[in-house]
Amino acid sequence: MNPQLTNEAIDAGRAAEVAAKLRLLREALAEGVDGSHAGAIRLRGADWFAWATGGAEASPLLADGPDGAELLVTADEACVLADAVEAERLRGAGLPDGFTFHIAPWAEPELHDRYVLGAAGGGIVLSDRPQRAEDALPHSLRLRRTALSADEQERLRQLGRDAAAAVGDALRAARPGWTEYALGAAAAQALMQRGIQPAMVLAAGARRMPLQRRPAPTAELLGSRALLAVSARRHGLHANLVRCVSFGPLPDDLRLEHQALLQVEATGLDAVRPGQSLAAVIHALDAAYRHADRTDALQASHQGGITGYLPYEMLASPSTATGIETGMAFAFAPGLPGIAVQDTFLLGAGGLDNLTADPAWPSTTIGGRVRPLWLEAAP
Repeated sequence: MNPQLTNEAIDAGRAAEVAAKLRLLREALAEGVDGSHAGAIRLRGADWFAWATGGAEASPLLADGPDGAELLVTADEACVLADAVEAERLRGAGLPDGFTFHIAPWAEPELHDRYVLGAAGGGIVLSDRPQRAEDALPHSLRLRRTALSADEQERLRQLGRDAAAAVGDALRAARPGWTEYALGAAAAQALMQRGIQPAMVLAAGARRMPLQRRPAPTAELLGSRALLAVSARRHGLHANLVRCVSFGPLPDDLRLEHQALLQVEATGLDAVRPGQSLAAVIHALDAAYRHADRTDALQASHQGGITGYLPYEMLASPSTATGIETGMAFAFAPGLPGIAVQDTFLLGAGGLDNLTADPAWPSTTIGGRVRPLWLEAAP
């Protein structure tokens, strides 16, 4: 964040951001469904709540749960639906001005339902998680969410920098005798010390690294190598990254595999350009895998995609026609058995900007981009 900005300027920027998002929601109301004007939008997910409020957390849960606050938007009101405890927390957490509250006892959530129906005035209710007679949000609104505003980009930039530092701290502290649980715990602690929620923490030691692409931590010892992957969340936004450590010199075969993977990744990143589709990135990665004689690598796991208010707002596939725009954030995840690479990039006017780069981490330059190497630590 710009150190010259005052708290008043930050608050004013957030207020303008929220006002712009409420305008988008009200445009969706006016657009309605099949020509019928909608009366209200009910946002149940923590992702949409954070987006619409400029980064407020609907719930203190690390995972999106059923007991968080919701948001109701009509033509003339933006109302938080919550019980008394959640309302108190949100008021104390600095929810922007302009939101009203409808507070219902935790045991009577049906009171919120009645309020929504009344506020909609008999019109259609749109929702990110439609229930009963509700309709889904228009796809156009979902796409608008993936192009981040200047304030969102700055929040994500700060998050990426802090998340990368946290992951680096955890891996530099790790030892071969640690369990995967211990490595995951160290990462979670380093993140939370920076005010970041560990939305996902994956860890694997030497034995499991070649076996699982999404390794939930276990009680197994790390041994000679370890992989750590996190999805870090703050103000509703996510930054995703992967780092690897070798306790002792990295074997030559793994060093060559890692270099091959970085070349594959570079081909995919080169395809991330405005006007291209997500599918074009996947086809570029597939061609690069085949060129490296890893013909089946694309089928082993998803390759990531657009990130933002979800770890993956949209996964890229060979048939994803969604167009790439400036302001989108990407976290692609190419991998080969036993190794992986991932950072979070923001597409700006000058190309891709790596938001999770860590100047303290060993690196190399591939395709004009600084890319992470393995940390080679004392055995």
